[in-house]
Amino acid sequence: MNPTVNVDIARPVEPHEVDKALEWEPRVCEASWWQTRQSREGLVERLLKMFTDPGAGLTRDRTRRRGLGKLLDWLEGQPGETWQDRWMASGADTAGFEWTDLPLRGRGTPKSHWRDELATGLVLLVAGQAIRPSYPWLLRQRVTMMLTESRAASDPDAFQRLEQLAQHATPTARSDALNKLTWIVIRKGGLVSDITVGDCIELTAALEEHHFRGSAGRPLFYALLKETGVLPASAPLRLRALRIEGRRSVEQIVDAYGIECRAVRDLLVEYFTERAPELDHVSLRSIARNLCRLFWRDLEIHHPGIDSLRLTPEVAQAWKERLAYIRDAQGHPVRPRVNYRSELVFVRAFYQDIARWAADDPARWAPWVAPCPIKANECATKKTKARVKSRMDQRTRTQLPLLPALLRAVDRQRKDTMARITAARATLAGGRFLIAGEEFERGGSGQARRVYVTEVAAGRRRNLTHEEEAAFWSWATVEVLRHTGIRIEEMLELTHHSFIAYTLPTTGEVVPMLQVAPSKTDSERLLLVSPELAEVLTAVIFRVRAGNAALPLVSAYDVFEQTWSPPMPFLFQRRYGTEDRPLTRSYIRECLVATSQSAQITVAGDPLEWRPHDFRRIFVTDAIRSGLPPHIAAKICGHAALDTTMGYAAIYPEDVISHHRAFIARRRTERPSEEYRELTTTEWDEFLAHFELRKVALGTCGRDYSTPCQHENACFSEPAPVPSQLVLPLVDGGGRSVEASMPDHGAVNRSTPSLDLEALSALWQRQWPAPQQDIPMRRAHPDRWVRFHSLPGSKRYPDDETEYAILLERHHTLLAELGPSDVELYVVTREWNWDAVPVTRMADLQRVDPNAQPWGRRVHDDDFPDDIVYQHEYISRRPRNRQALDPLLRLVADEVIAGVTLAPLDFRWLYHPYDGGGDVFAPSAAVRDALKAAHPDWLSTHPSGM
Repeated sequence: MNPTVNVDIARPVEPHEVDKALEWEPRVCEASWWQTRQSREGLVERLLKMFTDPGAGLTRDRTRRRGLGKLLDWLEGQPGETWQDRWMASGADTAGFEWTDLPLRGRGTPKSHWRDELATGLVLLVAGQAIRPSYPWLLRQRVTMMLTESRAASDPDAFQRLEQLAQHATPTARSDALNKLTWIVIRKGGLVSDITVGDCIELTAALEEHHFRGSAGRPLFYALLKETGVLPASAPLRLRALRIEGRRSVEQIVDAYGIECRAVRDLLVEYFTERAPELDHVSLRSIARNLCRLFWRDLEIHHPGIDSLRLTPEVAQAWKERLAYIRDAQGHPVRPRVNYRSELVFVRAFYQDIARWAADDPARWAPWVAPCPIKANECATKKTKARVKSRMDQRTRTQLPLLPALLRAVDRQRKDTMARITAARATLAGGRFLIAGEEFERGGSGQARRVYVTEVAAGRRRNLTHEEEAAFWSWATVEVLRHTGIRIEEMLELTHHSFIAYTLPTTGEVVPMLQVAPSKTDSERLLLVSPELAEVLTAVIFRVRAGNAALPLVSAYDVFEQTWSPPMPFLFQRRYGTEDRPLTRSYIRECLVATSQSAQITVAGDPLEWRPHDFRRIFVTDAIRSGLPPHIAAKICGHAALDTTMGYAAIYPEDVISHHRAFIARRRTERPSEEYRELTTTEWDEFLAHFELRKVALGTCGRDYSTPCQHENACFSEPAPVPSQLVLPLVDGGGRSVEASMPDHGAVNRSTPSLDLEALSALWQRQWPAPQQDIPMRRAHPDRWVRFHSLPGSKRYPDDETEYAILLERHHTLLAELGPSDVELYVVTREWNWDAVPVTRMADLQRVDPNAQPWGRRVHDDDFPDDIVYQHEYISRRPRNRQALDPLLRLVADEVIAGVTLAPLDFRWLYHPYDGGGDVFAPSAAVRDALKAAHPDWLSTHPSGM
């Protein structure tokens, strides 16, 4: 086994080590070092000796000599004592990619080779450690020669050794790791062995800022440092541990909500500190969210200066009314809060705890004792729980008979995807193959060895590797959950050590058992492994082991407890770029969503969505219906109380009838036979008279036989209810809770008219049909595309308000010429992150585009699956004027946001502003040509038009 592939095997990750990652600081950049203090003569002699061969007479060497001389001539004219001082004073470091404009300024029209000579000279200065540019400058250059020469000059043996260790990785991953290590050496100086954890954190932050699509998360460079012993033993085993926030202290949790009153802030910190020992971290954060954000911070926003828990009836009532609804960013009600009464319970408990603790420690708590603004009857949750139970039961009754159809669907999907990828692997790139009546064309697999094909009929490109992987884990998830009834977090924590051989004491028979790790109730339990479950787990182990002797050891991150587990052979894990990672809850949910869509199981015409917890309710219901005693089912499910188990079970009416009949039959056999004699005629007539003689003007009396009638003198306006006339409330067949499925972040302003998103999507497809392959829009519609630059001389970024005015004027001129009659536009914005469902929007986007509605989502595929990056699209409608568009265009110009598209209401043209100009997709080629003719000096001089 390659040690670099599974670096998690070294030692466990302790929680305090994750927290310690926040304390690691990068090395301080030196102000001066011997190479940058060299005289010009000494520097030139050293660099030419290192990077040229005087006797070879190479053209490359002559270019390097000229470039080095010209660059040093220019730097000598800059202020400073060292070459680094002069470089920073020149402004070249902040100029980025356009730094060569500075030495050539005032020299007339530069010749094409002048820039190349300067760039070549800079390679020698950087590789020779005479100057150390900043990360923003380095990451914008991406000069391969500079990185190669730097590796050869700074620490060739170490880089060669690291490259050999990374031979198992793809060329892209290997090159990415070596480049990152080279950037650190260039920026910080020294050798590879001098790199620290703080240096890795600093580079990762710079990559996240300047290279968005997953480069920051590629972990191979960190794994190489860890494997070779460069990083200390206390460093986390995975780069991901440095990127994920560790468990926060009580003070950090409270301070995150921005409470203004210091006294109340300190009170809440003391309160949570007192309660922390009896709560898990998830519960602590949940209660803190309620008391800090929903309660006190809300009061501070609406009642500035409030500093006492003693609330007036008017203030308390207004707060309750606000709490009763989920609200958008502007505070407008969106929908009722389903768990409203549960939120009140936390606040009431807060007041009661303080009053109770004041009796034991009056000096500490008595000053804060105040009447509770919430009455006991306001916290009653009986009706709410009954409604939830009703919805859950109806959902279970709907899903249980459809479970066989789902099992057939996931098994068929697994086999079909396996057949497709097997046929594709046997086909050369560009060849075609036929499978299940569908014809595919094999595409290139790429360095990540994924298998791509294109549907010949539809022209759609598909990633068969991803499809097969998702289908397998969907099948495994459904089978394991339905056979065991365990929770999703318990399933994901199953390891190779979970299998236990148990010997029955009575017969001596050995039976396989599955040990379920402590989860919600912190209690461990054993489950019997059935033959069907054993078959599924065997398939999982065989897949994860991938021909090796043992399962890879990986560390899992608990998103609730915010801690890392020790390295363990988890069953549910997969290969993720250059390392093995455990499956996450979000990935399992994504797989089940895709399975629900492909299974095409509908109820009342609506597709049925299957969730991980559905199988737990189905397991309990089916077990109790099959005769398993409820207390045994509670033990299997890990429930501390029997009522919890019965809450999961959906009892069918026929079950009640059949069990009641069986009970009556058993009782008849045990009771005296004379109690079941035949009725006499007199007794039967008396019984019937109860219904015939007690009729009154307003219906039939519903009282029990042989009891007084309360309706003999009934008022005419108060009819007596009769069981046959009662109407039971209907229960939603889907059992879905909108409150539970929508994130409480208020990213969409629901006070504005909602857009018809389906109609907009259809209109977009008609106007701009998807290309046959994943290619840029400008290549799909070359006859309608043109790029204009937003500043004179193709300058990319504005420096002052005058240049901002020119930039905005060009944008508005093009919009006016594209659609002179379009008074309103659609604004499409995009965000990229690692969340399948975004928790919140970027603050700048929310500010300039508050009325945007979610429109779609796609997965970015950069042929390197270290991190799945999601692109979320939003759309809004706004007037075409400067007040509405200028804030958005300025953010684009400053490279704060990207991926913005402006379009008329019929989508006949598109305008895509970017940091440096705008891409136009005109209604026709004639309009495109007219725009080019009207603004020739705005066009690029590059042959490609870029």
